[in-house]
Amino acid sequence: MAASLKALLVDDMAVERMVVSSMLRKFHCEITLAKNGKEAVDMFLEGNEFDIVVCDKDMPIMTGPEAVVKIRAMGATDVKIVGVSADDNAMEAFMCAGADDFVPKPVRPEILQPMVQEVINKKKN
Repeated sequence: MAASLKALLVDDMAVERMVVSSMLRKFHCEITLAKNGKEAVDMFLEGNEFDIVVCDKDMPIMTGPEAVVKIRAMGATDVKIVGVSADDNAMEAFMCAGADDFVPKPVRPEILQPMVQEVINKKKN
């Protein structure tokens, strides 16, 4: 079995967290949950390290792209950040913020899996 990745899943909707969590678990990820961008940023401020962050766009307190900007500004450049949203303009917002990838909602495992696999492969090397 592959080494487990540390994943941070950021979404304000409990149902979305459940759905994406179950996918990430299948891909051997150890999951930490955050309900908004500020919680995600706080995780990094507390010194937690993650291999991959899967982040929703529209959340209360702090949006996904705002969180991505702050996380990158802290020097967390190695972590893979994947934005998720149902919005048409979300991909651009995430990419401008410094995300590596984007998955449209509803999240489909066949789109998310190769992104996770890429991180696993990078860790092996």
